[in-house]
Amino acid sequence: MPILQAKKIYKSYGNKFNKQEVLKGLDLSIHQGEFVSIMGPSGSGKTTLLNVLSSIDQVSHGMIHIEGKEITRMKEKQLAEFRKKHLGFIFQEYNLLDTLTVKENILLPLSISKMSKKEAEQKFTEVAKELGIYELKDKYPNEISGGQKQRTSAARAFIHEPSIIFADEPTGALDSKSASDLLHKLSQLNEKRNATIVMVTHDPVAASFSSRVIFIKDGQIFTQINKGEQSRQMFFQDIMKTQGVLGGVSHHEH
Repeated sequence: MPILQAKKIYKSYGNKFNKQEVLKGLDLSIHQGEFVSIMGPSGSGKTTLLNVLSSIDQVSHGMIHIEGKEITRMKEKQLAEFRKKHLGFIFQEYNLLDTLTVKENILLPLSISKMSKKEAEQKFTEVAKELGIYELKDKYPNEISGGQKQRTSAARAFIHEPSIIFADEPTGALDSKSASDLLHKLSQLNEKRNATIVMVTHDPVAASFSSRVIFIKDGQIFTQINKGEQSRQMFFQDIMKTQGVLGGVSHHEH
């Protein structure tokens, strides 16, 4: 059974006189351990899709199941609980708290769990070492680089071993070396922990790190491609070709 299943999801904004349909009856399923990228031109609905899948926003119609639970029916309080336990988030703007150290930021998701200090400490050490930021643990966000901040926010997303990690343009604010460092780490964590990652990106290089790319156009799935056994370079070429067919997407578009 897929870890995430979305059926006939619609999302519109505005009122009946001025309605903008962003998602138009989209179906999607994602399996445990997949690393999926969502791409599409500006205004195609990719960020809206990520927001409804990750429960940040609500669908207008349709059903979304995560781990067999229907999140589209949950009340706000239930949803908040579900989010804390099962979901991890990495945003383009890092969303770190400036008054907390790197370590304290990463430990935040565990502060609400019943975990012992020793176990939390162990999890922190593990994930911080995997992401190469262990030695920064006592620094504050304003003392570290953008790439290090984003790896801190990735560690925070992974620490409570969520069912799914949602990443919204996680490399958007990074230079290409930091971006590729982060993506290498994400794909290692994806393999090592069998973590499921769903990432929205406009960058074909970033998308080439994933195992499947879903292209959205006008609120529907235009096509999808699987990496399969091919090299990342070959997959990148495929992504570029599909992007060309899709049209209206440039390298520099945010």
